[in-house]
Amino acid sequence: MKARTLAALLFLLGATYLASALPGDDSVSSIADQNTSKTVSASLLAATPPLGWNSWDGYGTTVNEEQVRANADWFAKHLKPFGWQYVVVDMEWFVSNPTPEGNSKQSNYTMDANGRYTPAENRFPSAAGGKGFKPLADYVHSLGLKFGIHILRGIPKKAVEANAPIAGSSFHAADAADAADKNETCPWNPDNYGADAGKPGAQAYYDSIANLYAGWGVDLIKVDCISSRPYRADEIRMLSTALAKTGRPIVLSLSPGPAPLEKAEEMRQYAQMWRISNDIWDLWHSSVEYPQGLDDQFPNILKWSGIARPGHWPDADMLPLGYLGPAPGWGKPRQCQLTHDEQRTLVTLWSVFPSPLMIGGDLTKADEWTESLLTNKEVLAVDQQSVANRPAIATFSTFVLLAETPAHDAYYLAAFNRTESPADLAYAWKELGLQDGEYSVRDLWEHKDLASAKNFAVHLAPHASVLYRLQGRASGGKH
Repeated sequence: MKARTLAALLFLLGATYLASALPGDDSVSSIADQNTSKTVSASLLAATPPLGWNSWDGYGTTVNEEQVRANADWFAKHLKPFGWQYVVVDMEWFVSNPTPEGNSKQSNYTMDANGRYTPAENRFPSAAGGKGFKPLADYVHSLGLKFGIHILRGIPKKAVEANAPIAGSSFHAADAADAADKNETCPWNPDNYGADAGKPGAQAYYDSIANLYAGWGVDLIKVDCISSRPYRADEIRMLSTALAKTGRPIVLSLSPGPAPLEKAEEMRQYAQMWRISNDIWDLWHSSVEYPQGLDDQFPNILKWSGIARPGHWPDADMLPLGYLGPAPGWGKPRQCQLTHDEQRTLVTLWSVFPSPLMIGGDLTKADEWTESLLTNKEVLAVDQQSVANRPAIATFSTFVLLAETPAHDAYYLAAFNRTESPADLAYAWKELGLQDGEYSVRDLWEHKDLASAKNFAVHLAPHASVLYRLQGRASGGKH
């Protein structure tokens, strides 16, 4: 069994560099050492994976102020008590004639005299009079929450055409943009030119927008077209540098995916989150690059396991749960198409990885089931507090991940059936990299203590999963 599992794991990865981190190897302890410290500075930005709501899955680029406030109100009442914090306005908030999927060549933009996008006032009326997002951010802050926005890398083409002056500097837009090289334009969005790090105005432009956003009270920036297709190291560095200069703690989230694994250390230096995959929507599997489905994420989770550190999180993308409407960024308005088993699998996989959790959809239409997925304290503790997260079994049919409690006195075990048929999983503890013995078992989704076990056995429906907490009975802790 173990030999077959190892072979499948290496086949999935397409490389051998993770083989030394498989269960039962001494390197597991080194993963734990790298990924377990919770004695972090109280001021560390994103010390745990950020929890929030993002408007994309429900509203695409069409979200308006009334809708943001309504979702923020629901969020504060239902999710804030469980540690959720961020309310994020996604793409093209500066377009006055938006379409749900965005990226239109007919967009009408709003921006200030210094070539910086400002909220479209027909959608965000409190932005009138040059106030920008500050009134909306103030409202979100009044609820005890944090406020975020989406931006695209680079500088608006309209600003370059006008050669707008760059605020706080002697430079103009032409001193920042790379307008000659078509490769410097986002391949799927026409709004901006890239910022050329070799030009003197590029850092000045990033400084100017960072100061604007800090003045609005922004707490998180999701920057797009920067971490893949292609990876833009210079612009990541410039934006991170600009945010640091403001003196305001602002989480930097890099998108889209898949970000390159070989750049993990560089991304840790400059950002708090980065996407590991293309967009994940409410599908089990996709045969095309966009969108991707839940089952397509297992190889990415495997590839990035053990990379997370406090303050620096590989991001498995948003949670397309609940009502995806009225104008989702992909597809027609709908209830999440994943089955209930698949929805639990999604939240379980993200949590034991662990990933930031950003719920999409219209929260004001969330049903009891959707709310239950987001407010299970025992499951959220796995996402927020688990350490030494690592793969145990990885095949085309079965996936098992392990993690530990911060005190290293218990394990978390998540098991997944990736097939279209029911499956009976059975492993000796040693096959999972655990010591043999008897463990007490708690089902975290069901809040239920199960019978103690001398091995692991579970029956799983198609695409279903379980999330257990294991504690060695003989010692009262881990074996």
